[in-house]
Amino acid sequence: QVQLVESGGGAVQPGGSLRLSCAASETIFSINVMGWYRQVPRQERELVAIHSRTGSTNYADFAKDRFTISRDNPKNTVYLQMNNLKPEDTAVYYCNVVGLTTDRGFDASQYWGRGTLVTVSS
Repeated sequence: QVQLVESGGGAVQPGGSLRLSCAASETIFSINVMGWYRQVPRQERELVAIHSRTGSTNYADFAKDRFTISRDNPKNTVYLQMNNLKPEDTAVYYCNVVGLTTDRGFDASQYWGRGTLVTVSS
């Protein structure tokens, strides 16, 4: 069973920065898509950014120019650098991976981390 271990959340003042990390805790040869989503209470989970294995990225409009997604393929780790944070960025941020190749073969499923809370407040 693939487990995603997130870290880097916390409390920060408006205008501050945080860097989230998510590592897959299994021997994985490759991951097709790694990404970040976020959710606030009583709202649907929404895309923040995704990063394909080939290098293409996609950002939500609110994340463009402020957030940067990157990944380290040998470490099966994805990062989210968040700058100029705003109070409306307060949410639980979830790591997501889709399409894994392991020693058991290809798994087209998607997996979620448990989430890490980001709070932006003065």
